[in-house]
Amino acid sequence: MRSSVQAQPMRLKLKAVYRLIVDNFLAASCVVALLRLGPAELISYIRPVHLFFAAAAAAVYLMLRPRAVYLIDYACFDTSPLVRIPMASFIEHTKHTPSISDRSARFMSRLLARSGLGEETRLPAAHNYIPTHEHCTLENAHAEFELVVFSAIDDLLSRTGVAPDSIRVLVLNCSLFCPTPSLVDIIVNKYNLRCDIRSVNLSGMGCSAGLISVELARNLLQVIPRGSRALVVSTETITPNYYVGNERAMLLPNCLFRVGGVAALLSTSPANARFRLKHVVRTFTGANNDNAYRCVFQEEDEQGNVGINLRKNLMAIAGDSLQANITRIGPLVLPVSEQLLFALSFVARKALRGARIRPYIPDFSTAFKHLCIHAGGRAVIDELQRKLRLSDEQVEASRMTLHRFGNTSSSSPWYELAYVEAKGRMRKGHRVWMIGFGSGFKCNSVVWECIQPPAHNTHGPWSTSIHRYPVDIPDVLSH
Repeated sequence: MRSSVQAQPMRLKLKAVYRLIVDNFLAASCVVALLRLGPAELISYIRPVHLFFAAAAAAVYLMLRPRAVYLIDYACFDTSPLVRIPMASFIEHTKHTPSISDRSARFMSRLLARSGLGEETRLPAAHNYIPTHEHCTLENAHAEFELVVFSAIDDLLSRTGVAPDSIRVLVLNCSLFCPTPSLVDIIVNKYNLRCDIRSVNLSGMGCSAGLISVELARNLLQVIPRGSRALVVSTETITPNYYVGNERAMLLPNCLFRVGGVAALLSTSPANARFRLKHVVRTFTGANNDNAYRCVFQEEDEQGNVGINLRKNLMAIAGDSLQANITRIGPLVLPVSEQLLFALSFVARKALRGARIRPYIPDFSTAFKHLCIHAGGRAVIDELQRKLRLSDEQVEASRMTLHRFGNTSSSSPWYELAYVEAKGRMRKGHRVWMIGFGSGFKCNSVVWECIQPPAHNTHGPWSTSIHRYPVDIPDVLSH
């Protein structure tokens, strides 16, 4: 045991030397080649026609390249206006729902004890009443949406000083609440936005829809005047989605999902920007895979109660979807040394099919300083930590967000980003990897590069609780 511990620093040093050599090999080769030619010989190879074509190619590239997109700022809904519902209160309210059996209530109690959620998560106002399902009305759903979204947008506009009529694009995602007029119409009406605003309402796209909204806003910013602004709003309205049946797979969302939302302002102007959008990578695995397509599915149970069925193969599907996503994002972000090891591992496994060669898992800490993994549940975070071989510190933001806010659906990566910044860990040049999972089945990634860390951390969803985190989360919580 002692020899293996002593050998660990040596392996780390050898790996560091390997990365230094491989990652700088190409640049060093070019420098050596130029030094061997010498200035006079190098100039002799250059002709005016070469300079002309080089200038023309550079001009065409500058004209046709996509515009850079920046994150000016973001604001997560601070859940403090809502009354917290401890787990014991939640179970007590559940027992007063006539159609939910005592057996199901005991199941939900055991599930909550292992969920990774703390005692301060918030549910909408309708859950303060008994029986809860009788108050899950359209009016209360509208009230929840307006509280969450208007609060986040007000906070964002206050921080940035941006006038509402300067926003040219509005993209909103809310999977299960889709009233008429649409949710984007509610926002346009409330803030008196431009009559020619390009607004899009995304629904039914699951917890990864927030990252899809970022990509959609980026694409729309490419075709309108430079320097324009886009407002992205991500939320999930809980009120109308309270399941009152006894199918265990459909009771899970009742236990895990909590109130949350975010408003983010994007622009093609770098003025006052805090992050630059580097990459968006989307993967969809349900095209020819019915298991993936149906693993998160809204349906009726045998009694006609509507709910979201989270099937047992969800973790396996999520793992496969993640593998497909990192295969695509790896070449965009990983250094050459990690890509080479991954390629060699892939070739060896193909060539030596009989041999048990484990696939090489790239070290993503070489590409990213911070990871914001969708806080879908303890099992989701555990699976990603295992698949990517991440340290406890690398998944800290996800675990603490789940504990403090629960699964806030598409907005959860933003609460995790807020956690990192509230801890004072963000620095200029740091890269952030947001990962989201959604029905269909989808795994989406967004990569940001920090331009300007926050000047202060006194505002935001973590302002009153960050000093207590991180906390130890036991395997089973007694309540």
